[in-house]
Amino acid sequence: MSTGTVRNGIDVDQLVGTINAIKDDGGLATFTWRARSVWEQGTHSTGEIGRFIHNGAEDTSRTRAFTLQGDEPPVLLGENAGPNAVELLLQALAFCYAVGYAANAAARGIEISSMEYEIEGDFDARRFLGLDGPRAGLTEIRARARVSSPNTSAEDLEDLFRYVQETSPVRDGLANPTPVVSTLEVVGHRAAVVSS
Repeated sequence: MSTGTVRNGIDVDQLVGTINAIKDDGGLATFTWRARSVWEQGTHSTGEIGRFIHNGAEDTSRTRAFTLQGDEPPVLLGENAGPNAVELLLQALAFCYAVGYAANAAARGIEISSMEYEIEGDFDARRFLGLDGPRAGLTEIRARARVSSPNTSAEDLEDLFRYVQETSPVRDGLANPTPVVSTLEVVGHRAAVVSS
């Protein structure tokens, strides 16, 4: 573990070392993230995010899984036991932008005093409910950032804002088509596997 410069809570020497290691071995850049969901009742499910695969091997740094609750508000037949899936997607974008901004600011020598993201997305439930209507997904996502820094200009912060959007994995996954392969295993005496 490096004990060098820490900026915005990021160990800059470790960040540079990671970048250089990936330059030398592209396999170090490969990850397979995982999420698991178990239906509880109604619109409520419990989610679990645990270990992931890095460079072809399972990472064991997490000793226990993170647990999340997902539900719908009463207007969509839920009980507000947790945020709904679309809200979690918006939160994922906010988290991704924040980590990208903090780490890249640290690498550029920019100190962050405060930063927050507000993300909102428009959604029409008709397709989800089996009715004719616009696409099932979000029709527009708007992200608003607020950031302050004691040691750089507004222009530098704006340049970094643009860079973070261009390099955000979550934004890229939302803005560009990503293949989604889904399978179904029917459990019971007439078991079958269906792929789409």
